[in-house]
Amino acid sequence: MYRTHTCGELRISNAGQSVTLAGWVQRVRKMGSLNFIDLRDRYGITQLVADENESKEINDLVSTLGREYVIQATGIVTERQSKNNKIETGEIEIKLTGLKVLNKAVTPPFTIEENTDGGEDIRAQYRYLDLRRAPLKRALELRHRMAHEVRNYLSDIGFMEIETPYLIKSTPEGARDFVVPSRMNPGEFYALPQSPQTFKQLLMVAGYDRYFQIVRCFRDEDLRADRQPEFTQIDCEMSFVEREDVLNTFEGLAKALFKNVLGKEFTEPFPRMPYKDAMEYYGSDKPDIRFGMKMNTITDMVKGRGFAVLDDAEYVGAIVVPGCAGYTRKQLDELTEWVKRPQVGAKGLIYIKYNAEGIKSSIDKFYSADDLKAICEKIGAAEGDLVLVLSGAKRKMQTALGTLRLEMGSRLGLRDNSVYAPLWVYDFPLLEWDDETERFYAMHHPFTAPKPEDLDKFYSNKKEDLEQVNANAYDFVLNGTEVGGGSIRIHDSKVQERMFEVLGFSKEDAEYRFGFIINAFKYGAPPHGGIAFGFDRFCSLFGGQETIRDYIAFPKNNTGRDVMLDAPSRIDVAQMDELFIKSTAPEQE
Repeated sequence: MYRTHTCGELRISNAGQSVTLAGWVQRVRKMGSLNFIDLRDRYGITQLVADENESKEINDLVSTLGREYVIQATGIVTERQSKNNKIETGEIEIKLTGLKVLNKAVTPPFTIEENTDGGEDIRAQYRYLDLRRAPLKRALELRHRMAHEVRNYLSDIGFMEIETPYLIKSTPEGARDFVVPSRMNPGEFYALPQSPQTFKQLLMVAGYDRYFQIVRCFRDEDLRADRQPEFTQIDCEMSFVEREDVLNTFEGLAKALFKNVLGKEFTEPFPRMPYKDAMEYYGSDKPDIRFGMKMNTITDMVKGRGFAVLDDAEYVGAIVVPGCAGYTRKQLDELTEWVKRPQVGAKGLIYIKYNAEGIKSSIDKFYSADDLKAICEKIGAAEGDLVLVLSGAKRKMQTALGTLRLEMGSRLGLRDNSVYAPLWVYDFPLLEWDDETERFYAMHHPFTAPKPEDLDKFYSNKKEDLEQVNANAYDFVLNGTEVGGGSIRIHDSKVQERMFEVLGFSKEDAEYRFGFIINAFKYGAPPHGGIAFGFDRFCSLFGGQETIRDYIAFPKNNTGRDVMLDAPSRIDVAQMDELFIKSTAPEQE
């Protein structure tokens, strides 16, 4: 056999045993007559030692070893004289009695250690080498444990894991589809699924009342730290349920993951927040509630003082930044420039510094000390605090102030990745009006049910009524990141037809795109609802990271390329002819 033990397995209790290990050479060190080898595999690192005074043959072979050589080592487990408490095998070493090179290796382009000297691009190009490093190994181990816990939990409460197709019909509504040409059906295309939404609803019609799948999904959209063109969902659906049933079931799943993966136990129910409150107090539909600093509306308090910036504003909002009244002019100027960035979108920043010696503000030309103190008292500012104010169009400035709140939370160290603050957000608007196309779009997706109490407005033809319809939808938010989203679905074909009508689909278009599900509902669709969690995001948050790339074995870069495979790539003319397609892209030199 190649090995009797792994490189992370041996302890002082194994002292005196003859063992055989196999793995990769991380480094070789010479100290006097002793040669030390750090041998690594997936499970850890074990130190090997060869004594020049005992075996010339072994030491001659050690002298030829390079980094990442694959070797087999036989020896006796002995207690280390100089122990290393940073690794689990740090109390022992292997005194070599045999050594064999299984495969030589060229020198890798970066050091394969905890902290590497390789940049992001070179590590992506050699991802298979980067995956040997301990940080990525820990990330993928965490992902595996979470997937295992998800399957165990859901299986134990009656869910069945069912696979759904990857080659489906394109229904371009929302993100762009990835399309796949069909050789056997010239001029026709499959799409890769953005989610298994319609299939899981059809499974409910089919009577499989508790379904789940850890499933790959595909969206052709611009990328960022927590987004990839292909990603994984924990996709779930249940029949004969109301919103409360779904929330309780999947809050249970989240609590099980916290407990069994992170050792963190939540005994109280997760907090819940209506969408309107989330926007009013946090400027976001995914609030980070690890810290306070809630937004305050002060529009009525600041009107009529001759300061047009506030007099003419639809919305004036403020946050209290604790203990920051000592901010210098330079710091405040930097913050002002920060909020003017396109990503934030404010035109300027107003401040009030509440010091023991008095209140100083950028607007004290228009507002007396008593006026400013009244504002501070209303929003809960105390001596030593800094008040930051934005004004303008309501929705835009709420979002901008929410972004500023997050930035100040980060600067003050209030967004600790080891602290977890889960939250349910519910009662989202069902529809979004787009001025450019002059039509409504589904805020969630076209299969989301309106709240029962809003059905009268849902059947109204007045734009203002339709804008007030709430969706029977909910999001699971963790530390300011949307991790999951779901809803109670439409199960009545008439209601579904009305939804397509509101979204501007003709009957013919709705039938062409979604006729299969409209027809299925006519055969007895049960009331049903579900949720999908972004599994990659869930894993990265559990790992204390903001990027999902380390939790995906072979991710794409921020332009959607796999630089290791050099994909996407062109295909030859013969392949394109076989698929009945032509490229209009410019020729490459």
